[in-house]
Amino acid sequence: MSWLKEILSDRRILVSLISNDLRARYLTNYLGFLWVFIQPCATTIILWFVFQFGFKAAPHGDFPFVLWLVCGLVPWFFVVEALNAGCTAVKENSFLVKKIVFKVSLLPLVKLSSALLVHAFFVLLLLMLFVVYGYAPSIHWLQIGYYIACLFMLLLAIAWITSSVVIFFPDLGQIVAMGTQFGFWLTPVFWDIDVVQGQAAAYLRLNPFAYIVEGFRDSLIREVWFWERPTQTLVFWGILVFLTLVGWRTFKKLKPHFADVL
Repeated sequence: MSWLKEILSDRRILVSLISNDLRARYLTNYLGFLWVFIQPCATTIILWFVFQFGFKAAPHGDFPFVLWLVCGLVPWFFVVEALNAGCTAVKENSFLVKKIVFKVSLLPLVKLSSALLVHAFFVLLLLMLFVVYGYAPSIHWLQIGYYIACLFMLLLAIAWITSSVVIFFPDLGQIVAMGTQFGFWLTPVFWDIDVVQGQAAAYLRLNPFAYIVEGFRDSLIREVWFWERPTQTLVFWGILVFLTLVGWRTFKKLKPHFADVL
């Protein structure tokens, strides 16, 4: 639990770093923080227009296809941004790594927290889209918070591994980018995992990102609680605990050598 103690003891520094990261991303533009709203709005509108009027996609069950699709795209947007940003979190802040008093373990958390704030607007737009289509808020919508927390912890564990290893193995950045492309098609974002037959479906459900994407749909479309899927939940938490232990130990072991390499 040492990493949690570090976070709590340095929460003011963490908030300041997150604020600075957001400023660096948006303040240099003329519209500044408005891009936080513009980007998710534009993406959502484009998807709605393409699938509603261009492809004329058929409803998925009783739900419009665009709602089913966006439920998968919203968490995946966060996955892609967090994986790429987390991988370079330490390397991009080499000037902080060389400061003896600075706790480098905060850097992956800063990048992921910054991405989470942007992701929150995507989630709000997703909920607004359901309301626009005439679906009243349900108590199952509260479950979205659980899946966001699960996804954040999973991405943080991965970021500890990638951000520390990439310093010694720069090609890892390209591998992560390629992995997100493969992961997109292995995760049921554009396709329905329920139509897969045989053992393939069981293996695909082991994908922790599939658990999150299906969890969004369970919360907003199917109205299924996460404890009603005990097998998938236990598998996900087993993977999460394992990656967290490996990630933190890897980061802690490699951290003393960061300054020498950078």
